[in-house]
Amino acid sequence: MYLVPVHPPLLDVDIALAYGTADNFTGRPVYARPSCWLHADAARALGRAVRLAAPLGLRLRIFDAFRPQEAQVALWRHTPDPEFLADPRLGSCHSRGVAVDLTLITGDGTALEMGTGFDAFTPLSHHGVTDIAQTAQKNRFLLLGLMGAAGFVHNPNEWWHYQLPDAAGRYPLLGDSVLPAPMMAPAP
Repeated sequence: MYLVPVHPPLLDVDIALAYGTADNFTGRPVYARPSCWLHADAARALGRAVRLAAPLGLRLRIFDAFRPQEAQVALWRHTPDPEFLADPRLGSCHSRGVAVDLTLITGDGTALEMGTGFDAFTPLSHHGVTDIAQTAQKNRFLLLGLMGAAGFVHNPNEWWHYQLPDAAGRYPLLGDSVLPAPMMAPAP
């Protein structure tokens, strides 16, 4: 099995899979049975990020991790925007199990201000923008530092997206069938 489960108590993270609910840019759940998985390499790197955040009184909230190739196709059909979504014909690092969408939260579960919400398909979501509050800029740089120190690289268009480097050449695209229980609803 390429993928390992990611959830407490294995890792001290908060799981809030956006595509398991209607609270995402499609307006409906994409995953019928949401669960959080990563390739073992990415899970180890995420563990490093968790350990780096803890002394700062911070935790990680995960919005998405492994995304079956079938889900990537569904997202692309809804919004074929290459600035914010990978064309499934090229492959997403999420569908390789080595990307994670996340934010920082305090010990009581309050999300740090990041200037936009998750999956806000706007230039304000790009790293390094200065048209957001200074607090949000600092929080984005804090997340960038933690994730970079843990071994991830960032997507310049999405403050929330981190992935292992050189993923396309090192990790295969994976579908829903690799999971012990599928996340996607059966095809009609």
